[in-house]
Amino acid sequence: MSLGRQFLLNLKIAIRSLCGFRLRSLLAVAGVFLGTLSLVIVANMSDSLTLKTEKEIEKLGKNLLVVKSKKVKKFRFMRKLFTSATTLTEQDAMLLKSIEGVEDVMPATNRLFPVRYKDRTLNNILVVGVTVDFPRIRNFYPATGRFFTKEEDRALEKVVLLGKTTAERLFKGENPLGKYIYIYRAPCRVLGVMETKGVDATGTDQDNQIIMPLRTYLRRFVNKDHINMIYVRVRNERLIPKVKSNITELLRKSHRIGTGKEDDFEVIDPKDFLTLKTEALKIVRTIGRLAAAVAFVIGGIGILSIMILLVNERRIEIGIRRAVGSHKKDIIGQFLFESTFISVAGGALGVVAGFLLCVMIYLLTPMPFAISVPSLILAFSASIVVGISAGVYPSFKATMIQPIEVLRE
Repeated sequence: MSLGRQFLLNLKIAIRSLCGFRLRSLLAVAGVFLGTLSLVIVANMSDSLTLKTEKEIEKLGKNLLVVKSKKVKKFRFMRKLFTSATTLTEQDAMLLKSIEGVEDVMPATNRLFPVRYKDRTLNNILVVGVTVDFPRIRNFYPATGRFFTKEEDRALEKVVLLGKTTAERLFKGENPLGKYIYIYRAPCRVLGVMETKGVDATGTDQDNQIIMPLRTYLRRFVNKDHINMIYVRVRNERLIPKVKSNITELLRKSHRIGTGKEDDFEVIDPKDFLTLKTEALKIVRTIGRLAAAVAFVIGGIGILSIMILLVNERRIEIGIRRAVGSHKKDIIGQFLFESTFISVAGGALGVVAGFLLCVMIYLLTPMPFAISVPSLILAFSASIVVGISAGVYPSFKATMIQPIEVLRE
């Protein structure tokens, strides 16, 4: 008999046998299906979330470190308050340029302000004061209009660039270029609208903010000489840990922070966010794999119970086959085929359903598309292993049936 005809015969026997235990067969298939589905979804969602985090870090800028003022404790009227330190200055930014490996430095500061255009008012919009190097360092450019110049920064011009979302909320489709908006009570001319950037690794919505010259911000809006942020671009990614350490050492010396005293600033490597999220994703991935393993075990137990029932129900069939010349390997092959058929059915359904569900999630959410072919192969392979493992004992049990005993029955 050819292999093709043998396969079709085994398939026909398997389907006929399993139809006698429909409910148990469906439960066994469901167990393998859920295990495969869990593996596919966990693997692909984890890859997608990792990719999303990497993209958020890229939005902040390449090889970037962020120095931020730290929250410090202050006592006022016998009460303990937390406020941002006021020790970070433009002079500190100039100092950081002397560190080996530092390519660019940009001081910046921000605060929430009410913003108005005609009869439309937006409360608590983040207004950011930056230098002319902002587009190059942050890789964030105007989509329409232009960025402000050094002359406008030096002359304390009240000019601004709007984030995409802020422009849409304020102007409702009207062209904002050249128009005046009021930040608090000060009229500011709109030079341009920034490109769409989304939320960065620090959680800031870069499309819902207003950018203006740093000197204008400090002199005309807050009348202060301290800043709360310095962006430092490092020449090479490998130098980031060393530069980070040197920044901490230099600023502690500049701020006269004694040994054992707490820093009044923090140096943030955006890749630290990736590390934290990766650790969290590892936990989620592990829990997902455990859930898949439990589902596979349940499916395997279901297949095992069905196959034992099938062996007991088909004692006469097995005995007759042995009597007419079937070898033990034929009996083993038949029952392994049937147990594998159940698991392959559940695995195939799980892979297809998992793939379609992932695609649906990617289409309905802003998560990046990430389908891992190895994860699909792994999930399907696991279902086959479960089927073969669950069929080993019943198969050998079937070979123990003696034709003479069956004929006596």
